[in-house]
Amino acid sequence: MQEILIIINDAPYGTEKAYNAIRLANQLLKDHEDVRVKVFFMADAVTCPIDKQKTPDGYYNIAKMLKLFVRKGGVGGTCGTCMDARGIDESSLLKGIHRSNMVEFANWTKNADKVITF
Repeated sequence: MQEILIIINDAPYGTEKAYNAIRLANQLLKDHEDVRVKVFFMADAVTCPIDKQKTPDGYYNIAKMLKLFVRKGGVGGTCGTCMDARGIDESSLLKGIHRSNMVEFANWTKNADKVITF
């Protein structure tokens, strides 16, 4: 099974980097059963998996996109240090996305067949 690691550094809104990263992750999981996709959120991207986001009608919602990602078998981890710096508690994260650390991030990177950054 091929492992793909996607690293997101930008906030969920303001640019479309997180949006496009999650679109790619979901498409990979949809079209390729032989692929395992992991997403690591760093810097302002740790706000992507916060649950209960409210966006204007007709505007994409990163939390909803990540719920689909998790349902399809995707794995997500958030940088704990980055969460602490922004006052984000693990209890505010979507179910299926966990607080992580540099040890796990390093292992994911080492074990990935492909690494993509946004």
